[in-house]
Order: sequence, then C-alpha cells, then structure tokens
Amino acid sequence: MTKTTTGANAALSGRLILGMPVVDFDWGSAFAFAADALSRPGGQTTLAFLNANNANLMMRDGEYREVLGRQVVFPDGHGVDIASYLFYGSMFPANLNGTDFVPALLTFIDRPLRVAMIGARAKVLARAAENFRRHAPWHEFLPVSDGFFDRDHSEQVLADVRALNADILLVAMGSPGQEKWVDAHVGPQDARLVITVGALFDFVAEAFPRAPKFLRRMRLEWFFRLAVEPRRMWRRYVLGNPLFLFYVLWHKLSGRARENVADTSLRTGTS
Repeated sequence: MTKTTTGANAALSGRLILGMPVVDFDWGSAFAFAADALSRPGGQTTLAFLNANNANLMMRDGEYREVLGRQVVFPDGHGVDIASYLFYGSMFPANLNGTDFVPALLTFIDRPLRVAMIGARAKVLARAAENFRRHAPWHEFLPVSDGFFDRDHSEQVLADVRALNADILLVAMGSPGQEKWVDAHVGPQDARLVITVGALFDFVAEAFPRAPKFLRRMRLEWFFRLAVEPRRMWRRYVLGNPLFLFYVLWHKLSGRARENVADTSLRTGTS
C-alpha cells in the first residue's frame, strides 16, 4: 500500500534528528493533534516514536527510515533530547514516549472511542485490555490478535479490525516490524488514528514493571530497564546508547547538523 500526503496535512513544527523529522509538541499540543485526527470524518494519521534504539535501527535500515518518514514521529527518551540539544540548543518540550502518551491521551479524550489492539502475547493482550478498561472505562478496548500471527494472514486480522469500526488502532509488535507492517497493510478503512506502541501492552498488563516516577522525569527509564532485565537489554543500552551518541556526534561534526537548523517543516503522517 502506498500512502500519500494530502491537502489535509498541514506542516508541523519539528526538528530533524539524524535526518528524521520529529515533532516538537508539548503535551497539550500532542493531545490536540491526536484529538483533531480523530475528529476528521475520513483519512488516517499514523504515530510512531523515535528513541535511541529506533534511531540506531533507522541508521542501518533504509526501508525503516522511509517508513518513519511517512508517519508522524514523536520524541521518546533522553537520547533524542541530547541530540536535540546538540543540534538546536534545547531539549524537546516533552518526552512523548508511547508508554506515557497513549494512556494520557485516552484520559484526555472524554468522548467514547473504540480502541482496537494488536500485539504482545495473547494473555498479555487480554490483561492489557482489562487494565485499560479500568483506566478509561468510557472507551471500548477490543483485543484483535496477539503479535505473533502469521503475517500472510494480515488481511484477515485487519478485516477483524474493520468489523469493529475502530477509532484507534494500537499495534505492539516491536520496531521496526510494527512500523513496517502498519505502513504496508493498514489504511484509512481500518482506523483514523494508528499508533505503534512497542512494549506498551506489557507495561499496561504489568508483565514488566515501570521505572519509578523520578527516573521517568529524569528521562532515565532505560537505566531501570537495564537493571531489571540486564541479559535482554544490555545490547540495546550498553552497546546501543554509545552507538547512538556516535551517530549524533558524527552527524554534528560532519556538518550535517546545519541541515537540521535549515529544515524544520514536517509533514504529518496523514493519508
């Protein structure tokens, strides 16, 4: 499926991080943007998130970079803040990571919505839907499929989504797979707002603990995840964080940072 940018897509204020447009919303602007996407009678907006790990993936996966370029990318974590500070002299106004943004958005929007959910393991998916219902009981949370379905059956999974007449589709299948799958298969007929959410369902289902709030405020949740799951996370953080900083410094010292200052007009990922 080829997605196009249409006249409904106003330019967004943002910053280029390693060549990727990332919006620089504060929380209120981010909520207003998502609510506006949901209020439109047609079309679709796709939200993704850029953190240090996703940026590393993007630097060696050209297809993933192209996919993110067709979506609205929110800043996630301290790594992109460091890059923003080096390129622009200030951090992003808000850390709009999906684990915090999605539950907060569901609280912000007070009119009832139908929220379809794809991803994680079946038991985790069901428990996440149950906990979401407790969090925002005025919405309907509708588990559709775990994240391990045969990709050859994607159209059947999405037919199930369409049958639910969903307003929001949350996809939690890990990066870069989730973003690529959405780009290839999900269209305006499936949901008006699509958000790729990584490990969100695991956190909502309390399968994994969240970092204490003071670490989250310091944008150091990665440090907590490394401490809790060192065997699974050491490559991502112990190797990945220095690699990301290398990319950022190389980008700045090579003179490419001038491109960031020169171009801050972003397209929305709306079709």
